[in-house]
Amino acid sequence: MKKLILLFVVGLLVSCSGVAQKKDVKETKVYKIVKTEAEWKKELTNMQYFVLREAGTERAFTSPLNKNYSKGVYVCVACKTELYKSDHKFDSGTGWPSFDRAIGNSVELDVDYKLGYARTELKCATCGGHLGHSFDDGPRNTTGKRHCINGVAMTFKPIEKSKK
Repeated sequence: MKKLILLFVVGLLVSCSGVAQKKDVKETKVYKIVKTEAEWKKELTNMQYFVLREAGTERAFTSPLNKNYSKGVYVCVACKTELYKSDHKFDSGTGWPSFDRAIGNSVELDVDYKLGYARTELKCATCGGHLGHSFDDGPRNTTGKRHCINGVAMTFKPIEKSKK
């Protein structure tokens, strides 16, 4: 009986030490546009750098893009990738430009634990710049998603009206 208990304890110890001791190694994604931090700092304003490269957040209700209702496309300020169509923008009342979906695969979903719990982080799929976060409280009649985006991370490209 003692041998059986000893065998059980040894088996338990061996099984617990295997996976628990391995470090979680996250792969570093290589984006189509890669620059040094010095190059990004040279090209971006301080606030753009803070948001896009350091995953910061601009203050709510400070972006002129929040109340922009013109037709067009919102593009990444760092790499000019088209991210969101104005047709998918809605007023969430949060103080940040909000969209119910991105254009194709232009926005990458990641997980961030900066507040101590998992949130869905949104990044530009071309340059890896932090855009904002995704929440499940968007319009129920479309996707149910709310892409809450820092306005400083984007510029707006209006649709050109045809000349007659």
